[in-house]
Amino acid sequence: MPTFATLAVFIPTMFFISITPGMCMTLAMTLGLKIGLRRALWMMLGEVFGVAVVSVSAVMGAATLMLNYPSLFTWFKWIGGLYLIYLGLKMYWAGRHLSLNSKADVTLSRYALMSQGFITAIANPKGWAFMLSILPPFIDTNRPITFQLLVLVVIIMLSEFACMLIYASGGRGLKTLLNKGNNIRWMNAISGTLLIGVGVWLALS
Repeated sequence: MPTFATLAVFIPTMFFISITPGMCMTLAMTLGLKIGLRRALWMMLGEVFGVAVVSVSAVMGAATLMLNYPSLFTWFKWIGGLYLIYLGLKMYWAGRHLSLNSKADVTLSRYALMSQGFITAIANPKGWAFMLSILPPFIDTNRPITFQLLVLVVIIMLSEFACMLIYASGGRGLKTLLNKGNNIRWMNAISGTLLIGVGVWLALS
């Protein structure tokens, strides 16, 4: 199991990454407005399982590099760290308004909603980049990887689900709050700072 220190860094990092407006959160808010929270839960179910697939795939690939190509993994850490710093800086200076121009089909079935959430998570290149960059430094190769991965993936799934619930249930109120003043800029600044810190840690670890 991950140490308390690892979890103390990982949990808030994942929360701020999840709560930052993106493809999945925008989809959750849009569906919450269009079809209601209860039906939007089917999309969220598909999305969290999609994120789990991405997370496990990212870690298994990183684990192979760690075990078989340690020098290559060193380069991978530096590239991942620099990429995280880049994303953090970009997020820090991001615009202050959410875009909710996407349309939702109110006739979608439960299966279609689950598929939409799953495919959105799988097809999101930023999701792969985040998991490839963020998860490896939280894995201790001197301890069994399976249980560590299970705990981290469960935390990721819970964080994603909780944040989508906030977006879907908040609806217009959350949109108004985020678009008011500098609120979303503060959120982006906090998320960006966390990413920069994790990127530096990853590169130097």
